[in-house]
Amino acid sequence: MHHGTFGYGRNHKDFVDLNQLGAIITKGTSLKPKQGNKPPRIAETSSGMMNCIGLENPGLEYFGAVDLPFLRQYDTKIIVNCFGGAEGTIENYVEICRQLNNMDVDGVEINLSCPNVKAGCLAYGTTYEGVKEITAACRKVLTSKPLIVKLTPNVTDITLPAKGAEDAGADAISLINTLTAMKIDIEKRRPILSINTGGLSGPAIKPIAVRMVYQAAHSAKIPVMGLGGIMTGEDVIEFMMAGATCVSVGSANLVDPKASVRIIEEVEDFMKSHGIDDINTIIDSVQMN
Repeated sequence: MHHGTFGYGRNHKDFVDLNQLGAIITKGTSLKPKQGNKPPRIAETSSGMMNCIGLENPGLEYFGAVDLPFLRQYDTKIIVNCFGGAEGTIENYVEICRQLNNMDVDGVEINLSCPNVKAGCLAYGTTYEGVKEITAACRKVLTSKPLIVKLTPNVTDITLPAKGAEDAGADAISLINTLTAMKIDIEKRRPILSINTGGLSGPAIKPIAVRMVYQAAHSAKIPVMGLGGIMTGEDVIEFMMAGATCVSVGSANLVDPKASVRIIEEVEDFMKSHGIDDINTIIDSVQMN
C-alpha cells in the first residue's frame, strides 16, 4: 500500500504499474481545500526526512471530480486518508466520512494526529477516550466502507489509543505516523523548518514503528497496518513478523519512485528462499526472548 508520498498516483504512473499495488492510500484530504505551511517545509536528516507540509490538499470535491476518476482506471483498491480540516473538529471528521461513505472508494483512513483546538491543541489520537470518541462518531456515518484509524506515535503507551479504536468499531489501525522532530541551522541559530518542528519519517523511525506495531497488535484484536521507514522486502517481513497484517510504503517513494514494486518482488524472493508458500504464516510469528 502507499501513503501520502504517492500523492494521488499521477506522479508515479510512469514508474510503476499501479495495478500491481494492493492499494493506494491517498494524500490527506479535507472537506475544503487547505493551504499548507510556508517553505521551507522539508528537511533531510540522518536516515530520514522531516516535513511540515501542513496537510495541503485540494479538498474532497476536487478529489471526487479529478483524482478519483483517474485512480479508478486501475485495478487497485483506493483508500482515502482524511482529516478534520484546519479546525480538526469532530464535526468535520464526521462530515467528510459521511460524504466518503457515498463515494466510489474502497476504504477510509482517518488521521488522528491533527491537533484538537478544544483540548488545548492535544492530538485526538493521544488518549483512549479521544480516539474512541472520534472513531465512534465516524463509524456511525461510515456504514458501507472499512474504517482504518491512523494513530500517532507521540504517546507514552500506544496500546491505549489502539484499544480506543477497536472498542469504537474500527476495522483496522495503521501505525506509525511521523514522530515530532526538529533540526536547527547552526549558522543562523534558527530551526530549518518554517514552523520550527515537523514530522520525522524514513528508516530512522523503523525500529520504533516495529516496536509499536508489536504492542498494538498484541493489545487490539483488529488488524494492524504497519508503516514507518519501510525500504525493502526484508523490512516488510519484519513488520509482519511483529504482527502487521499488511504494510504501507511512504518516504521510500520519494527516494525511489519504483520502490513499491521492487519491495513486493523482494518479499516474494524472501518467501521463495525460505520455502514459505503463504505470507499469512509470517504474521505475528516472532518468538520473543
